[in-house]
Amino acid sequence: MGSPVPTPAELLEKAERSAVHLEMRDGYMRSDPKFIAWQSGHHPDPTDREQWWRPWHDVVASAVERGVVVRRARIVSEPVSEYIRFEYDITYQNIAAGEQVRWLPRRRASDLALPGNDFWLFDGRLVLWNHFTGDGELSPEGKEISADRAVVELCATAFESVWQRGIDHADYRV
Repeated sequence: MGSPVPTPAELLEKAERSAVHLEMRDGYMRSDPKFIAWQSGHHPDPTDREQWWRPWHDVVASAVERGVVVRRARIVSEPVSEYIRFEYDITYQNIAAGEQVRWLPRRRASDLALPGNDFWLFDGRLVLWNHFTGDGELSPEGKEISADRAVVELCATAFESVWQRGIDHADYRV
């Protein structure tokens, strides 16, 4: 059995220049207590940072302070799913940590060549694949890592294509 696959946080802590994340599903981890609370009407107060700031935000903020550019692009079906509405509502948290976020309506992505799974790409050299079940839960296979040059190039090209067409979070409306 191989060594464990590093987490996105561990890889971001080592990133030197860039970290990009492409999300292409309309729902993730619907069992997440934060999503369930949101469905019940609990919406974190953006002015109460203590209420919503998580260790992930510390990792992002630290990376951005070191000069790492952290970008996240989301391809979404419209009208958006309930889960995407939840993500949209809490994206201010990602932005407060220093991430740049764009949204691309799926109908505008039809002619783009995209990989089959969501991924992180670190420093243009290492891909971390995220594997999910059909219900959006983390797959038993979890994550997979690749430094294969062709895979890295596919992911870099796909991300940049989505990013160019994407709508900045400040301008996107659900």
